[in-house]
Amino acid sequence: MKKALFIVVALMLTIGLAACGSNKENNGGTANTGTNAGGNSSSNAGGEALSGSILAAGSTALQPLVDQVSKKFMEDSKYSGITVQVQGGGSGTGLTQVQGGQATIGNSDIFAEEKFVDADADKAKELVDHQVAVVGMAAVVNKSVTVDNLTKQQLVDIFTGKVTNWKEVGGEDEKITIINRPSSSGTRKTFEKYALGTASQDIPGSIQEDASGTVKKYVTDTPGAIGYLALSYLDDTVKTVKYEGVEANEDNIVNGTYPVWAYEHMYTKGEPDAATKALLDYMMSDEVQNGDVVELGYIPVTKMQVKRDAAGNVTK
Repeated sequence: MKKALFIVVALMLTIGLAACGSNKENNGGTANTGTNAGGNSSSNAGGEALSGSILAAGSTALQPLVDQVSKKFMEDSKYSGITVQVQGGGSGTGLTQVQGGQATIGNSDIFAEEKFVDADADKAKELVDHQVAVVGMAAVVNKSVTVDNLTKQQLVDIFTGKVTNWKEVGGEDEKITIINRPSSSGTRKTFEKYALGTASQDIPGSIQEDASGTVKKYVTDTPGAIGYLALSYLDDTVKTVKYEGVEANEDNIVNGTYPVWAYEHMYTKGEPDAATKALLDYMMSDEVQNGDVVELGYIPVTKMQVKRDAAGNVTK
């Protein structure tokens, strides 16, 4: 009888130990890993690194900053599993691509509400705005041009084809050649909205280029040429023209004296996935904002003494 009881107890102990081992293996032996909808693995308790592929496309005014910062981002060991590709094409293209899912980030000089209007207004509501810098824009001319200041009305007359020779605005007898941007360009929309107050015209004889770098080259190489560029593109190969007597510089932009400026937006469709958020956070880090942003001729958003909304209303 005692022997039978001993066998039963031993059998019960064996079954219990086996069950405990099984539960330990199932519940404690494997770390959970999280992967978001974008396919980028997020960091977890096991210390797994972020990974994924990001395409940032759009504004050529913002492109130099995103390109430089993205390269530094990928060189950082914490983000070595993330690949970032940067493309131009204009703000309109960037907004269209991020809205349609062809790009992870839409780089833009304009608010999404300025691109998607009327029947498309709901498309803007699906995008999340990440403002990473401010950029000033200025009229630039070939160094042969003697004019160094233009009023709003003079610019309107030039970019609508009413004025075709520099002598009509106080310069030498020299033909004006306009170097314009396509309608999809955020730089063009910003210049039209805040410098001209009206749409420019694609007049016969003008040259249209889809990249700011190419605009600068044409203005540099074409006697009598005029165009407009983000301050981040300016150097001594072109001549910057004052607007209503006001210089296009950081101080005048920050205090609101110079009106031709825009926020630089990096839009995502919905909230960004983990890898994209890491890049956006990196863009807003002190290292980038006080380093790359300033170095490349942009202005940190936090320095602005005025704010502007999508309708163009400025407040202090």
